[in-house]
Amino acid sequence: QVQLVESGGGLVQAGGSLRLSCAASGRTFGYTMGWFRQAPGKEREFVAAITWSSGYTNYADSVKGRFTISREDAKNMVYLQMNSLKPEDTAVYYCAADLSLASTLKVSESGSWGQGTQVTISS
Repeated sequence: QVQLVESGGGLVQAGGSLRLSCAASGRTFGYTMGWFRQAPGKEREFVAAITWSSGYTNYADSVKGRFTISREDAKNMVYLQMNSLKPEDTAVYYCAADLSLASTLKVSESGSWGQGTQVTISS
């Protein structure tokens, strides 16, 4: 299984930027990597995903054009560059790894989650 550790969260003003990082360990070959977020009182939602081989990316409509997901397979790292941040982006952000994430936009029971990192955007 894949182990994931996120970093890079924090407090920024609206319009600012943050870059989240996710360090993966274990068997990562073939896994699609993704980011999800969960705001207080809301369900966890898909944000972005990137496949293993082709680097195909997929984004939630709410973040398209503002967020960019990328990966460095040699370093087992995944990143989420977040620009033009809005107060509604405030949430705990989770890194995820799953073999079928690219098609399902969900993490199955055999997938993995990180512990989460808090992102707070002030207005």
